Amino acid sequence: MIIKKLELFKVAPRWVFLKITTRSGLIGWGEPAIEGKSDTIIAAVREMASYLIGKDARNIEDIWQTLYRGAFYRGGPILMSAIAGIDQALWDLKGKALDVPVYQLLGGAVRDKMKIYGWIGGDKPAQVVEGAHKRMADGFHAVKLNACPDMEWIDSPQKVGEAVELIASVRNAIGYDKGLGIDFHGRVHKGMAKMFMAELNYLKPLFIEEPVLSENLEVFANLAGYTSAPIATGERLYSRWDFKRLFALGVVDIIQPDLSHAGGITEVKKIAAMAEAYDVALAPHCPLGPISLAAALHIDFSCINAVIQESSIGIHYNEGADLLDYLSNPEIFRISEGYVDRPELPGLGVQIDEEKVAEMSRAGHDWKNPVWRNKDGSITEW
Repeated sequence: MIIKKLELFKVAPRWVFLKITTRSGLIGWGEPAIEGKSDTIIAAVREMASYLIGKDARNIEDIWQTLYRGAFYRGGPILMSAIAGIDQALWDLKGKALDVPVYQLLGGAVRDKMKIYGWIGGDKPAQVVEGAHKRMADGFHAVKLNACPDMEWIDSPQKVGEAVELIASVRNAIGYDKGLGIDFHGRVHKGMAKMFMAELNYLKPLFIEEPVLSENLEVFANLAGYTSAPIATGERLYSRWDFKRLFALGVVDIIQPDLSHAGGITEVKKIAAMAEAYDVALAPHCPLGPISLAAALHIDFSCINAVIQESSIGIHYNEGADLLDYLSNPEIFRISEGYVDRPELPGLGVQIDEEKVAEMSRAGHDWKNPVWRNKDGSITEW
């Protein structure tokens, strides 16, 4: 299990895939993507390659600690996302070498199937009722949408009312027996979040996500009193040390670490265990590709506090390619009555179509997130 080489592929719509090959020819796949910074991530992984070539791929914890602690400057989205993709590939290799799914190496499965939700709408939500009906027809029993378009620091009650009306149309379309996640996307600042959250109470959200940006963690305690819905955050936190500050506040109900940003399977398993000790649920963030989703599901199947999994299948970001396009076994993510079944193939379980990856990587991508401005020309949160 000695690591021979690393190969990186930048593929549409906005992903990076990593292929690690051992001297024996065994292959593991990871997804060290960070949206809008693909070239930077590729450079970071390449810089880490010298710590990997010639090493035993089975020593996942030692490699993780070396990549993290071997650098004087550590943490943050770039370095942790690079480590995450490498870590995923190492777990994929180890599972394949032992002929077992990764969750078996994490202590075994705690459930037979996992709840999953799909996205509707887009960056500026529209036609959400049609989207919600389609997701129900696709087998989902829960959906999520962006709560609003761009918001100024202090905006008008009319704009909040229009957003609430749109969200209400989805609730009325799917009924109260289905899950409705509402993502503020960090677009709403403290002064508006209070009003917005209170107006949404009657819609009984499954959760309210990122009511304010995660760098404003101290605000969450104040906001918790304005809603009866569970509060979720964590996609922009990158390590157990980041989450430690969040848990200490005691006001967040669901954490959403991203398997491609928060240090991979090794780190998110530890974050999930910390969350369990604080009676906090887990719902991994995943608007990314098939490898990232597979990694998230192995965490879900091995963690008792996992409650629902985000799915990037058909998400509005996926222009030019979709998640299933890169798989020769797309059935692994088949959705039935709101659940996806436990995978049984070794490793991460996804069989990557290498010809498709090679073809798409020749074109690559240059995805950048939108830059939004208010009417007065000032920049606002996307």
